[in-house]
Amino acid sequence: MEKLRIGYIGLGLMGSPMAMNILKAGYPLTVWNRTREKASLHIAAGAKLADTPAQVAATSDIVFTNLSDSPDVLEVDLGTDGVIQGAHPGMILIDNSTIKSSASQEICNRMQAVGVSSLDAPVSGGTVGAQNATLAIMVGGDAAALEKAMPVLLCMGKRITHVGGPGTGQIAKAANQIMVAAQMVAMGEMMIFAQKAGADPHKVVEASQGGAAQCWTLDNKPQRLFVGNRTPGFKCSLQAKDLNIVMETARENLVALPGSAISAQLFNAMVANGDGDLDNAAVISIIEKLSGEALKTD
Repeated sequence: MEKLRIGYIGLGLMGSPMAMNILKAGYPLTVWNRTREKASLHIAAGAKLADTPAQVAATSDIVFTNLSDSPDVLEVDLGTDGVIQGAHPGMILIDNSTIKSSASQEICNRMQAVGVSSLDAPVSGGTVGAQNATLAIMVGGDAAALEKAMPVLLCMGKRITHVGGPGTGQIAKAANQIMVAAQMVAMGEMMIFAQKAGADPHKVVEASQGGAAQCWTLDNKPQRLFVGNRTPGFKCSLQAKDLNIVMETARENLVALPGSAISAQLFNAMVANGDGDLDNAAVISIIEKLSGEALKTD
């Protein structure tokens, strides 16, 4: 049976390895990125380079997008030379970006009018998960479209959850980011608290990993911080953007999120201080400044 033709738009820190995993699985792949040089690895591995998002759509059965924010996705999907210009009945559009639920619903409605099924499918797991194809993928939209796309999604993630109708994948991702941000802030507080109070933060982390505080963040982030590595697996600027989506959505739905409000302020401070390109675990630097204590590195 002939494999589905796949298109991937947006080859950033997450999109690049996700697209590469699709290629490794043997799917014919067409890619597009604003910065064409970012597609060089994929072209070398056998992908075709399109001139526009519309051209990607015209030659694909399933098109993925993975972009920074709602305006970017709306422009690439619905704008001049956008996906909708090359869309054809039966095509499936899957957005791996993290954007507002209302934007996903708008895209779904516009695509449905031209015979295209649209899934919002944001991901969690960072660049490590993207590289190792172990991402969690949260999907909103039509169940039949998800069933058709499932073999491709399984090339990129290990847990694919159908959350509900259009936009609910984005709601799930926003909820996920509430927890992620809280863990990053708590980890920074924990490590600086332990060090300044006189305990070895290495040992404190080791002890906590065996108890109720154990979590993905503690298992993956302290080791990088201890050696002074604050380069991004997931950028602070994107964490800040996601939290701003959380807070805006909370206001629209009259939900009180006091903890998330503090997390949002801390990550917005990272961006304001020019540190938006650092890893989201680097929010520890705000705790360091407020406490007058820098984490000792190995």
